[in-house]
Amino acid sequence: MKHGKKYNAASALLEVGKLYEPSEAFELSVKTGTAKFDETVEVHIRLGVDSRHADQQVRGAVVLPNGTGKTVRTLVIAKGDAAKAAEAAGSDFVGAEDMIEKIQKESWTDYDIIITTPDMMGMVGRLGKILGPKGLMPTPKAGTVTPDVAKAVTEAKAGKIEYRLDKSNIIHCPIGKVSFGKEKLQENFETLMDAVVKAKPTAMKGQYVKSCVIATTMGPGIKLTVAKYA
Repeated sequence: MKHGKKYNAASALLEVGKLYEPSEAFELSVKTGTAKFDETVEVHIRLGVDSRHADQQVRGAVVLPNGTGKTVRTLVIAKGDAAKAAEAAGSDFVGAEDMIEKIQKESWTDYDIIITTPDMMGMVGRLGKILGPKGLMPTPKAGTVTPDVAKAVTEAKAGKIEYRLDKSNIIHCPIGKVSFGKEKLQENFETLMDAVVKAKPTAMKGQYVKSCVIATTMGPGIKLTVAKYA
């Protein structure tokens, strides 16, 4: 695969095969994020679990102290006081049956997070075929099925991210923008890693964190040492 001059120049800053400490890695990520737009910095964490087993799933949510740098659009499906609270908290979209019907009829997914109250999950659950493949189905574990929808909206807009395994047992998460600088990026990273480590399944045996790579949108992957998390 051919890469452009900027990518190759960024790659030249990295030592082949080296595992970097987070402080050095994030300094390099800022240096390699040279695109004309503010690149997102993502982390990719390979775990030693087997996601085919229900007791080895790793999934949760955490509020990053410095946010993600992204404007998050929220949809709250709720009624009565909960709906009013969601509106007051600044949710982009609020509704009940009308929103469910819009999703069913139009396959509408012009939002980033759906939050709903437990009493509405019976109806929201029917949207699984539309929401599931896009990772939008609300869940109690991610804090998106809750009676306190206002708090969930506030957290989502403040930088709450959901983490979960893909089929290759890897977690992919955005942790900020290049413009954040190395200190804020590292702080977000450490917050995410702490949450992932705390979510270690009790059924898990052996090394938990196998590898960790950070990369900007257009830049090369930077491998981190994982000894303290393994």
